[in-house]
Amino acid sequence: MAADAWLPDIAATAGPKYKAVTAAIAAAVARGELGHGDRLPPQRDLAARLGIDLTTVTKAYDLARQRGLIVARGRAGSFVSDDARTGEVATAAQSDIAMNNPPIPAEAGLPDAMAAALGTLAQPEGLARLYYQRPGGAAADRETGAGLLARTGLSSAAEQVVVTAGGQNALHAIAAAILKPGDRVACGRFIYTGFHAIARRTGIALVPLAEMSAAALEKAHDAAPLRALYVVPTNDNPTAATIPAKERQEIAAWAQAAGVQIIEDDAYGLLPDAPLPAIASFAPGVSWYIASVAKIISPALRVGFVRAPGVAEAMQLASCQHESAVMAPPLNVAMVSLWLADGSFDRLVDAVRKEAAWRQKLARTVLGEARYAAHPQGYHLWLPLPEDSQPDRLAAAVALDGLSAVASDRFAVTADAPKAMRVSLGGTIDRRGLSRALHRLAAQLWSPGGAANPIV
Repeated sequence: MAADAWLPDIAATAGPKYKAVTAAIAAAVARGELGHGDRLPPQRDLAARLGIDLTTVTKAYDLARQRGLIVARGRAGSFVSDDARTGEVATAAQSDIAMNNPPIPAEAGLPDAMAAALGTLAQPEGLARLYYQRPGGAAADRETGAGLLARTGLSSAAEQVVVTAGGQNALHAIAAAILKPGDRVACGRFIYTGFHAIARRTGIALVPLAEMSAAALEKAHDAAPLRALYVVPTNDNPTAATIPAKERQEIAAWAQAAGVQIIEDDAYGLLPDAPLPAIASFAPGVSWYIASVAKIISPALRVGFVRAPGVAEAMQLASCQHESAVMAPPLNVAMVSLWLADGSFDRLVDAVRKEAAWRQKLARTVLGEARYAAHPQGYHLWLPLPEDSQPDRLAAAVALDGLSAVASDRFAVTADAPKAMRVSLGGTIDRRGLSRALHRLAAQLWSPGGAANPIV
C-alpha cells in the first residue's frame, strides 16, 4: 500500500486522539485494509491530513510499536509488522468488549475439552443430540442440572429443572410465565442490562431498593405490592456485591411470607470455590433459580439450568422457553453433561476461577483495593466516580487500551443514581495487556494531569 493511501477516521472517537489512531491501525489490520509490510503515512503527513499535532501521531505510532502492530525502519518509515497477529486482532475487534466475558485462563483447556466431547458425541450413541430435543430439555440433562443446582444447597427434582439457551433466555421465559405489564419488581439501584431490557419491553415497573435486604423489601412492598424480586446474589453485575448467607435467609423468609416471587439470576454463583447457599434454598416454593455456564466457563456455551418452584411451573416455563428459542443448543448441553460426569466441568471452572483471582490480585496491586468493589474470584470491578466526572468518556478512553469499561448509567434504574463504572478484567485481553491497561487507567484516574478527577 502506498504511504498516502491509508487515512483513519477518528472524528467521532472519544478520548485521546493518539489512542484513536492506534486503535484505527489495529482495526485496519483486523479488516485486512493494512497487511504485513504495508507502509504507513509519514507522521508529519498524517498529522496534517488529520488536523492534529505531530506529537499526537508520534505517540500513536509509539503505542502501535509497543503493541507489536508496526515497526520503524528509520528514514524508510513505519510499516505493519510481520508479527502483527491479524487473527488475534480480528478476534478482539469482532468481540463485544462491553460484555462481561470470563478471562481466558493462562493454560486454557477449553478447546481440548470441546474436541474430546465432540469426539464422544460423534459415536453412534451420541447421534440423538443432532435432533430436536423435547421442551425443557432431555430427562438426563434435567437430572444433570438438578445435580449441579444441589451445589448451592437447592434440592430439586429433575422435573422441576428446565434447560435453557443461557441465562438471558431463562429470564425471558420466566418473565413471560409470571410477569405482566404494570407488575412491580424490586431490584438493586443498578441491574444487569438484560433484565432491564426485558422490563422495558414487557412494561414491568422496576422498584430500586436502597439496599438489598428484607427490611428494604418490606418498605417497598408496603408502599405498593410487589410481584417479584430480581437479584444477582453473588458478585452482582455490575456492583460486585455479594449478599451474606444470613441476609439471604432473611430475604427468603420475607418473600415467602409476603407471597413475592424471587427471580434469582445466579450467573456467577458457582465460580467461587465455596458457593454460598442460594436464596431459593431457603424459599423453594416461591423461587425461580437460574444457573448458567457462560459466565463461569465461556459464553460460547449457551446453557442454563432453571429450577422452578414446582413441576407445573416448570412445564409452563418449558413452554415459554420453547416459544422463544425452541431449545438450548443440544451439542452445548451434551458437552456440559459429559463434563459434569467426567470431572472436566470442575477443572474448567477452576481454571477460570484461578485466572480471575490472579487478575484481581493484579488490579489490587495497580489500583489499590480500597478504591473499588470486587469479588476476589470474580472478574469485574465497580469503580465509584465523582458526580462531576464523565464515565462515558473515561470508558471510551480505556476501551482503546482493550479494557472493557461501561458507564454506570447503562445499568442505572433511575436517572439520579450515583456515577460509577464497571471495569471487566476478562475477555480477550491477556495478562500483559491487562497490566498495561490498568496502569493507564490508574494514571487517568489519579495522576495530577489525568483525564478524570480523583475517585471519592
